[in-house]
Parts: sequence; C-alpha cells; structure tokens
Amino acid sequence: MTSRRQALAGMAGAAWMWSAAMPNAASAASDRATARSLVDRMTLEEKVGQLFMIEVAGQDAFRVSEAAAALNRRRYGVATPAEVLRKYAPGGVIYFSARGDDNLASPRQIARLSDGLQRASRSATGLPLIISVDQEGGAVSRMPTPPATPQPGNMALGATWSPSDARRSYEITGAELHACGITADHAPVADVNVNPANPVIGVRSFGASPQAVSTFVQAAIKGLHRGGVAVTAKHFPGHGDTDTDSHFGLPRITHSRSQLDAIDLPPFRAAVAAGVDLIMTAHISVPALDPTLVPATMSHAVVTGLLREELGFDGLIVTDALDIQGASKQFPPDKAAVTALAAGVDMLVLSPDLPLAHAAVVDAVRSGRISASRLDASVVRILSHKIRRGLFTDVLGDGFEDRAERVVGRPEFRSDVVAITARSTTLVKNDNGALPIRTGARGVLVTGSDSVAVSRLAASFTSRGHAVTSLDAGATPDRGRIDEVVAAAAAADLVVVATSGLTVGGGKDAGVAQVGLVRALLAAKTRVVVVGVRTPYDINRFPDAPVYLATYGNGADALDHAVQVIVGEHGPSGRLPVSIPVAGDPSQTLFPIGHGLRY
Repeated sequence: MTSRRQALAGMAGAAWMWSAAMPNAASAASDRATARSLVDRMTLEEKVGQLFMIEVAGQDAFRVSEAAAALNRRRYGVATPAEVLRKYAPGGVIYFSARGDDNLASPRQIARLSDGLQRASRSATGLPLIISVDQEGGAVSRMPTPPATPQPGNMALGATWSPSDARRSYEITGAELHACGITADHAPVADVNVNPANPVIGVRSFGASPQAVSTFVQAAIKGLHRGGVAVTAKHFPGHGDTDTDSHFGLPRITHSRSQLDAIDLPPFRAAVAAGVDLIMTAHISVPALDPTLVPATMSHAVVTGLLREELGFDGLIVTDALDIQGASKQFPPDKAAVTALAAGVDMLVLSPDLPLAHAAVVDAVRSGRISASRLDASVVRILSHKIRRGLFTDVLGDGFEDRAERVVGRPEFRSDVVAITARSTTLVKNDNGALPIRTGARGVLVTGSDSVAVSRLAASFTSRGHAVTSLDAGATPDRGRIDEVVAAAAAADLVVVATSGLTVGGGKDAGVAQVGLVRALLAAKTRVVVVGVRTPYDINRFPDAPVYLATYGNGADALDHAVQVIVGEHGPSGRLPVSIPVAGDPSQTLFPIGHGLRY
C-alpha cells in the first residue's frame, strides 16, 4: 500500500513539473491524463472519499484538546484530524473559527495545521488535500484579525468603483491564505444583490449592477490568483434576489430565464472566462431552470445542463454547505450526497453525517444508481485541480511557520487596505452642507443598534480629543431606552447614531425599534448624523434624516473613516453600488446606483 501511495504522489508531482512548462491547453490535457491514470489505481472507497470536503476540530493535525477530540469522535468516530483523514481520505478540508472547530488561532498555528494535514493525507493515500476557507472579507471573515489584514468586504469594494482596488484587496487575502498553507478561498460572492431585504447576501455582494459585479468578480479572481490560491465563485446560479436565508429555508428565485441571463448569470459567465477554479452551487429553487423546484445543488438541469454544458465550465463544481436547511430540510445526508453527485456536482461540502453520506455514495455506485464513469469524471477533475495547483509538491517547505508570520498582516498590506476602505465611504445625504461638522465643548453622543459600531465610533471620536458619551441602544430599544438616549442628546453638540440592517428580512415591522430611535432623535432638533453600518438601504426608513453615511460594515477602519468624513479630515469618495428604493414602493428609487456626494 505504501509503495502505491508513493507512486501516486510521484506520478502527479512529475506531471505538475512537466505541465507547468507547457501551454495552457496542452497542460490541461496532460493534467487530465495524469489524473486519469491516478484514478485507475484507486479503490472505490478512495475515490468516494475524494468527493468530500469536510471540517475537522482542533488546531493541530495530531494533537488536539479534549473538546476538539470529543467533537471529532462524535462526527467521525476518531479523535484527531489525522485519524479522520486516514479513515475517510477526503479530498478537502474547510477551516472554521467557530462551529466548535476552532481551527484558526494564529498564522504560525494555521500553517502548522495545514502542513500536518497535508502530511497526514499523503501518508494515508498519497494524495494532497484542497485546504479551503470562507474568507470573503467584511461580514464573512474567518482568519484571525489581527494579525490578518481586515478587508472591507465586497459591497465596500463595489462602492469604490475601482476594480484595481478589488484586485489588490483580494491579492492581499490570497497572499495571506497561501502563506498559511490554505490552497483555495471560497470567494468571491458573484451574486447580484437586487433585493434590499436579502438576509444572507447583502453586503457580501459587490452590488446591484450585473455589469459592475462581473467586472469586480474578474478582478477578485485575478487578485486571489496573484496571491497564490484557487478561487470559488458563488452561489450559482445567483442568490441575489431573495428574502429567505438558505441557512434556514429554501429560497425561491422567481426570475424568468431572460432575467436570469440579464441579471444573475453574467458574473458567473465572467468568472468562467477569467479562469475561476471552483463554482459553488446555491441551495435555491429556480423554477425557470428546473420546474421540479429542487435546490439548484440537486438539479441536473442547473448543474450539468446550465453550468457544465451551456456555460462551458470545466473546473470543480462544489456544493454550498450541505448541513444548512436549504439542503438538509428536504435532503438528508445520504440522499443529498447521491442526488448532488448525480446532478453533476464534483465535491460535497460539509455533509452533516459523513459516515452515512460516504456509505450511501459507495452503495449507489455498487448498485449502479451512480455509474462508475460519473464518479470517475468528478475524481479526475478533483485530481486535475490538485495537479494544476501544484498541491502534489511540497506546498510549504522549510521555515513555513516563520514565513506565515512574516506575510500575514504585512505593514504594506495594512496601509493599502486602509486606503481602499477610505475610498468606499459614501455620503448619501448632506442637507444644507451639514458636513463637515466641528463639535463644541459639550461634545458627541454616539448611540445606535450595533454595539460594536457604537464602541468603535466612540473610540474614534475620543482619539481625536472629543468629549464622548457612548450609549448602546440595543437592536430593539424600548421606549424607556429611547427616552434615555434622547435625554443624553440634549447635552451634546452632535449625535451620531449607527443603524444596522433595517430592511433585512423584509416586512413592514423590520427595524421598527431602531427607526423609532432615529426619529425620536430627529424630532429632538439635535444635530444628527446617521451612519448605516450594514447594508446602505436604512435611509429609506427615515428619508428626512439630514445626513446619512454608508460604511457597508462595522469594521474599525470603515468607522474611523466615517468619523474622518464627519469632522472634515477626509472627504467622502464612495458611490452607491446599489440603488435604494422608496420604502414600501420598490418601483420608486430614492437614490440611484452611482449616487454619492462630495463636500
């Protein structure tokens, strides 16, 4: 067995060195031929293992805490990540900082974990792992920050209207991931966020213009490739027009085929043209594409008919997490794995019951429900990807822990991202030239619904010598709390109120308490600046507010720059990447795409 594993690794390593010097078409053919020869030497169980991208608990491949060991035993029946790899030989691992996995603590530790996992996988099968993470930046960031460079996120990048800024942002992300031994990023989001009530995409999208999103997706792909990692475009065929969160239900996209072609599909076509490595399917039903209403992940018409055949994508098709309810509510682990594979998916991400799902696929192939050729086609693609990305060679090498520590959070990375974030701040409303504001002796009251934003805004004003009172109003302030904030406002020259996601989830009652706070402050005739620290749509709930800034996130850099704009240290330059509709009448536009004021 050992000699066979060594032969597998040796063949693929030689193929990678050979194909690296060849033209792209010839290289791809060579990779595919080598992968085919590797597949011919694998057992059925080994092939099925390659289909799965799993999570493992712990910060080391070989030694973990008792809590991590208990979690691994509950999931897989063994204690350490290395033992999991030996038992199931998965094709990939995805890192998390929550969910109990606790994989991500520091650059040195992450690099050590990556190296250990690769050594354990090669020892078990002769095959390397795809090691991945959801590092989108902004709202979805897994890497420990600091020291990792905090990125502004996609909608903030969209507000810069600068593809070069997006490319640089993602290049930094890619370089930091690569230094830690992570081989693939499940980013960027390619969804076009045309629904202000979208509870799961929102600021994770570059915006509402299909053309702009397409351009930014291509910039992100170039940036991550420059940084040294593979790229995933998600969530196919487009998750941008829904008010249902696929983590908790199955959204239905009601776009016609012509609307899909005009709105949702252009960024994915652009991603394919830019050489994206992976495309992640969405757990959404799209009647115009498949009238059976199964999730796109489980639909042969969507995965094979549209993505593989019509769009011509020949890279890896991976599922969104199979443990979220958009998939698991209708498809239990065994059925989900078999159905997604039959639809044309290559890799199954986060099956909620790996032993059951693995056994189900093995049984489906043995019984003929899944053909051997269908299985082999996916495994060939997976191994071709690993050859093409050089994963059969020594990924990290000597001194890898020191290198990870040097690369992650480099000063030049930090300064570049601070400048990019500054270019995203959008002044949406500034009646009568209210900004910039110079505060007097009584100072500033900072309040609002986002406790992190309130704290960071207050710290930013304090650092500039202002007398600051900070009152966290909470997400749903009651009448007594609102009265307390209004009373405090009477003693301030300026009130800065942070709002957060008032439109998310839809319905006329969304954000009622937060809106009540803002309106009470406006009625008090106090100088009020509203800062929307999540999606930029909040202004449509109080359109009479005289000043409104959008930051697209509650990161420290974004909020510090908002303060700079408020006090006149730096002018605003961002422009809306989405349109803001009139509340209650989405056919009417309050502020159009591209709107942004200067002073």
